[in-house]
Amino acid sequence: QVQLVESGGGLVQAGGSLRLTCVASGLLFGSYAMAWFRQAPGKEREFVAAVNWSGSTTYYADSVKGRFTVSRDNAKNTVYLQMISLKPDDTAVYYCAGQSLDSGLYYESHLYDYWGQGTQVTVSL
Repeated sequence: QVQLVESGGGLVQAGGSLRLTCVASGLLFGSYAMAWFRQAPGKEREFVAAVNWSGSTTYYADSVKGRFTVSRDNAKNTVYLQMISLKPDDTAVYYCAGQSLDSGLYYESHLYDYWGQGTQVTVSL
């Protein structure tokens, strides 16, 4: 059974930082591209960041470039999202997702095979 379990969310003031962690089990983690998506209340789920299977290439939504960093540790079956300079607009539930195809189309949520349950990030003024 495949599981993706996110942690690290919470309440933080604007300008603050958080690091999200996603631990995967039940899949050959090192062969999956991994991504973070988020969904704010009343809005559609949107792409945040992705990292290819080896960790050599990363991709970011324009809204988070320069503030968020995605990384992975294949030995620990873990992907991270380091977030700095957080803004109230970053408030959302953040989801970890895994794509076996590693198609390079990281923005496309329908290409992901597995999803976590999400972790809430709330940024206050």
